[in-house]
Amino acid sequence: MVESLLHNDEQLFVFLNSLGNPTWDGMWLFITSKFSFIPLYAVLLYLIFKQFGWKNTLIIMLIVAAMITATDQLANLFKHVFQRPRPCQEEHLKEIIRFIAPRCGRYGYFSAHAASAMSLAVFVGLLLQNKYKYLPYFMLFWAAIVGYSRIYVGVHYPLDVVTGFAFGGILGFLFYKILQKVKPNNFL
Repeated sequence: MVESLLHNDEQLFVFLNSLGNPTWDGMWLFITSKFSFIPLYAVLLYLIFKQFGWKNTLIIMLIVAAMITATDQLANLFKHVFQRPRPCQEEHLKEIIRFIAPRCGRYGYFSAHAASAMSLAVFVGLLLQNKYKYLPYFMLFWAAIVGYSRIYVGVHYPLDVVTGFAFGGILGFLFYKILQKVKPNNFL
């Protein structure tokens, strides 16, 4: 059963990765970069500040830093426990995939990019949903785009991304609940 799942995951990766086009490569390389969304983070920080003030914004920033660290470290733990090579490391795939990322790490299960993006999407979506009702949908769409970028550039299988989404979503929700416990008095 596991072999069948991994085979299907590989086939889906080859299909999704093959949808790429050199015309769009630059855009997807930009999207997959961790630094490309600094303007989005600045806007989110402003919206949080506007809603909660400086003191609470600092607390939220500390919780977000802990959440991103947790998603990153959990992804690293999984990568070293499962040791599933990234598609760009597989000899039998190198001739048929489009690998455009600047580098290819060793192991890929699961995607820290996908987990971090989804955790932030869920956390901020829950945090600001009462003030900005469409923000959660935008954030989930953004996380999905970041996740797909990892497949597009050739460094993650779809299962890596979906697992990252699942763990990121859970951690985003848990850290939101932690924030509610830390600041329960009419904070949220």
